[in-house]
Amino acid sequence: MPTDDRRPFSSLEMAIVEANALALGTSLTDLMAAAGRVVAEEAARRLPPPPGQVAIVIGPGNNGGDGLAAALELRHLGHRPELWRLPPPERLRGAAVRRFYEEAVRELPIHSGVPAVEDLTGFSLLIDGILGTGQDGPLRPPYVDAVAHLRRSGRPILAIDVPTGIGDPEGIRANWTVALTGPKVEAPADRCGELIVRSIGIPPEAWQSTGPGEFQALRTWSHASERGRSGRLLIVGGGPYAGAPALAGRAALRTGAERATLLVPGLVAPVVQGFGPDLIVQGLGDGRRWTPEELPVARATIERLRPAAIAIGMGAGDDPKTREFFEGLRDWLETHPDDHGPVLYDADALAVLADRPPVASAPAAPVFATPNLGEYRRWFGGSREPTAPEVADLARARGLHLLVKGPTDWLSDGLRTVRNDHHHRAMTVGGMGDVLDGVLGGLLAQGTEPWVAGRLAPYWTGEAGERAARLRGFGLLASDVIEEIPRSAVEALGGSVGDQA
Repeated sequence: MPTDDRRPFSSLEMAIVEANALALGTSLTDLMAAAGRVVAEEAARRLPPPPGQVAIVIGPGNNGGDGLAAALELRHLGHRPELWRLPPPERLRGAAVRRFYEEAVRELPIHSGVPAVEDLTGFSLLIDGILGTGQDGPLRPPYVDAVAHLRRSGRPILAIDVPTGIGDPEGIRANWTVALTGPKVEAPADRCGELIVRSIGIPPEAWQSTGPGEFQALRTWSHASERGRSGRLLIVGGGPYAGAPALAGRAALRTGAERATLLVPGLVAPVVQGFGPDLIVQGLGDGRRWTPEELPVARATIERLRPAAIAIGMGAGDDPKTREFFEGLRDWLETHPDDHGPVLYDADALAVLADRPPVASAPAAPVFATPNLGEYRRWFGGSREPTAPEVADLARARGLHLLVKGPTDWLSDGLRTVRNDHHHRAMTVGGMGDVLDGVLGGLLAQGTEPWVAGRLAPYWTGEAGERAARLRGFGLLASDVIEEIPRSAVEALGGSVGDQA
């Protein structure tokens, strides 16, 4: 996610990158100071020569902190900024925001509450530092009133990162928006005016590699009150290797997925069910391998279950009739995207992606492929030592999210590429790939953004492996790692998983 490619990214992705930057040693205060500096520079370009008069309206969070830092910088440039603080001081969030507020109190005029329209009409420029990324839905007081007054003032508006009220038809329509690090997916072009992208010093490693920030995706979870809201994963696999789909299903449940339903060949079902009473196992047909004869029932089952995500291939084997079954299933899934969510292919099912023609556009339901290095070379024509450009080219040509598993994991959707080096060297035994598939499938089933899920899954699996190794040493089993999946997340987030409603 380089800052010079102007690729929009989501507010959640930005939260992940910022958290990774903090883990790399960058301080939030430094990032806020840099944001204030670039906002002040862009504001100064649109102000008359000093002392230009500029009004800055701030909210409680980091966007408000950026506005405070910009006000201080504008003062140092010789201009006359005035601040309107919407929340009371005790509601300013975070040590960095409070630090800039305490400094601003000593140097600048700060007004409390919503500015009146007549308060704003005498300023050459207004700066919107009210709400940043993560805002959603209609505005509420006092923000709705502040936005209405900014709009009615008729003065030009410069927004910090995103205009306030992007989910409200009466939100701000900025003349300029200073996008920090990169544009944001949530900010409509017709609200931003002229978009100026500025770096604030986040190190490239924060987006080029996974890190502890990946767990920010879990902070958005809430405990659903009704059934069916927390993710249902369907796994189609099994055959000669009955344990593989069971490992994937158990791993998915440990991520918080509500249900893992396993479709397996009929004679294998009792064996797979024996791996755990938490799994829902359905046997199709009367054999030990998948054959094309099971396709009609498999399709009908998917139509009935309408799974939030599907994982295909674990433990199925490479019998020609099994491949024929997966080819038919692939074709049906691609023509019935309304009956299912994202689809993940692994193991022997990857063969059906090898002859999949290049795509002109991304499929309606995102498709993941998770080959190991041998499968990557065999089915995708990759090299023995993948590189970011190579993985990106192959993902783009195939219309896939491609996650190559190895000593370094590589993930690309053709536009973005990230590497994951976070795993323990004892995680080389059989079944670890099935665990990763289950984690990824569980995240997708719970509605996690596909790109964010692809980043988090290998890091989370690696963190669980690191924790399991600390507890058990070498000789790890895939099932050991599964048991550490929830605990590793809770430990990483300080017990905050699912606390937000």
